Amino acid sequence: MEPEFWHDKWRRNEIGFHNSEPHPLLVQHFGALVLEKNSRIFLPLCGKTLDIPWLRQQGFQVAGVELSELAVQQLFANLALEPEVEDLGPVKLYRTEGIDIFVGDVFELTREVLGTVDAVYDRAALVALPEDVRRRYTAHLQSITGCVPQLLITFEYDQRLLPGPPFCVSSDEVAQHYQGQYRLTLLDRVPVPGGLKGKCAADELVWLLDSPSAAD
Repeated sequence: MEPEFWHDKWRRNEIGFHNSEPHPLLVQHFGALVLEKNSRIFLPLCGKTLDIPWLRQQGFQVAGVELSELAVQQLFANLALEPEVEDLGPVKLYRTEGIDIFVGDVFELTREVLGTVDAVYDRAALVALPEDVRRRYTAHLQSITGCVPQLLITFEYDQRLLPGPPFCVSSDEVAQHYQGQYRLTLLDRVPVPGGLKGKCAADELVWLLDSPSAAD
């Protein structure tokens, strides 16, 4: 999926994927990560999600990456914050106290530029990418974050009924991407109210990805 697809979505304000409140499954299950206050959480393909201010209110630092600069500008405007902006070559950094949002292609974000993170919250990245990109994405995510624990939200539905995004990412596919580095625990499976985009039945799944040693 070309970057222009997402730029056009933001220009046209066709952002049905943007929730008008913090994601209920984040609020319900974030504690499963068992993080200390002031831990730094990475949100790939974060848009202007209200999950960011919710995480800040819980006492965490937030880092994110988003392709659309317009989305990032709207994020800070909605928070009534004036960020510092720094050009870092392939990406820009919008920064305020406790919030670092990188503007650019997630594949251009390096571990050195991102810095240390303590966990990943992926609600909108894996499911936004077509199948031929997802394996590259999950490998890159593990590389730049050092395989820190992750809270992952996916969709399961009949892909033949809806082309996506968001795409169906089956439980088997989650295992293919992550089981080599993580212990995978399915925390929840809930039906999408009214179906996905009102067109087909779908479930939303919440995964905890943590170290295999956590089972000991």
